[in-house]
Amino acid sequence: MTKSKKEIRKQQVEKLSNFAETSLKSTEDQTLLKNILNSDLLSNCQSVGITSSLTYEVDTSGLIAQLWDLGKDVYLARANDNSERSQDFIYYSYMTKLTKSKFGVEEVSEPDAQINNDLDLIIVPGLAFALDSHQRLGFGGGYYDRFLAKHLSSKTVALVNSKMIFKTAAWKIEATDVPIQTIITPESILSK
Repeated sequence: MTKSKKEIRKQQVEKLSNFAETSLKSTEDQTLLKNILNSDLLSNCQSVGITSSLTYEVDTSGLIAQLWDLGKDVYLARANDNSERSQDFIYYSYMTKLTKSKFGVEEVSEPDAQINNDLDLIIVPGLAFALDSHQRLGFGGGYYDRFLAKHLSSKTVALVNSKMIFKTAAWKIEATDVPIQTIITPESILSK
């Protein structure tokens, strides 16, 4: 019997929070960073959408710094305060002021900052990823699935540590769930 998404989310947050206290997590984060930098994913893109990671997520701070060094345009996800649960990607440089959102994620706080939702590559966060179907279990708001369903031209990639890997989805896949094109694990790069 498959567990509910809510149950698996709770288990994953606990598992990932415990993992965040180990040295293996930072080792895997470094490996994932090297894997994406050594892949072809970044070579053909200029604009990259990303989130500022929570402590139990794969650390994106090093990747953001590397993207700037490579001359890429970086855009941070920002949830909109509306009933549609939509989000935008906001231009982010080292000078940009950030504030914590209601979800605890750092977002661009400048109201007139440039929005770009037509990105070359989006690095999609999540709690769990199925290697066979490339399905992801997100945080339950539907922000990314809604966004990705509207912006099909953007390539998608997820950085997936060993505690986020599922061989197959242990959760119910909904019609609105959007699979991720490329999954990068510490051991491999899997493209659909």
